[in-house]
Amino acid sequence: MLLESLYSILPDLNKAFFETLYMVAISLGVSLIVGLPLGVILFVTDRGLLFENVWIKQTAGILVNLIRSVPFIILLVALLPLTQLITGTTIGPTAASVSLSVAAIPFFARLVETSLREIDKGVIEAAVAVGATPWMIIREVLLPEAKPGIVQAITVTAISLLGYSAMAGIVGGGGIGDFAIRFGYYRYDNTIMFTTVVLLIVIVQLMQVIGDGVARAVNKR
Repeated sequence: MLLESLYSILPDLNKAFFETLYMVAISLGVSLIVGLPLGVILFVTDRGLLFENVWIKQTAGILVNLIRSVPFIILLVALLPLTQLITGTTIGPTAASVSLSVAAIPFFARLVETSLREIDKGVIEAAVAVGATPWMIIREVLLPEAKPGIVQAITVTAISLLGYSAMAGIVGGGGIGDFAIRFGYYRYDNTIMFTTVVLLIVIVQLMQVIGDGVARAVNKR
C-alpha cells in the first residue's frame, strides 16, 4: 500500500523537485551576481579600508539590514506587486524566484563581508606596500584569499533558499513546499509529508557535502 501510494505521487513529486531546483538556481545566481559585489562594497568602504566611505557603508548596511529584518513569508507577500511587474504573474516558480532573489541578496552579501573580514590585514597591507591599486587588491588578494569562505557562503545561501522555496508554496510558488501542502497537508497524507521531509533532508546533505568539498579544494592556505 505504501509503495503504491509513493508510485502514484512520483510524477507530481518529480515535477515539484525540478521546480524547486529551478527556483533555487535562479535566485542563487542572482544573489551571486548582485550579492558578491554588494558584500565587497560593505567591506572595502568600512573605516580604514581601501574605499573608506561612511555614507556608502551606512546606506548599503541599512538597506541590507532592512531586507533581512523582514520575515520571508511577509516579504513574499509584500513583493507580489513587484513580482507581477517583472514576471507578469504572481504564481509559479518563476514568480517565486523574484522574492527568493530579493531575500538572498542581502543574506549572501553579509556572508561575503564576513568572509572578507577573516582575511589577515597583513596581507592587505603587504599588497598596498608593493604599490597594488585598490582594484588589483580586490581582484588579486581579497577575493582569492576569501574564496573558501565565499564557497561556504554559497552553500549556506543555497540551503537557506531551499527552505525559503518551501514557504513559497504557500502562495502558489510551486516546488516541494507547494506539493507538500496540496497533497500532504490538505489531504492529511502522512506518507507524502514524510516523503517530502526525507527528500529535503537528502538534498540539504548533498548540498553541504558538495559545498564542503569545493571549499577544501579551493583552500590554498
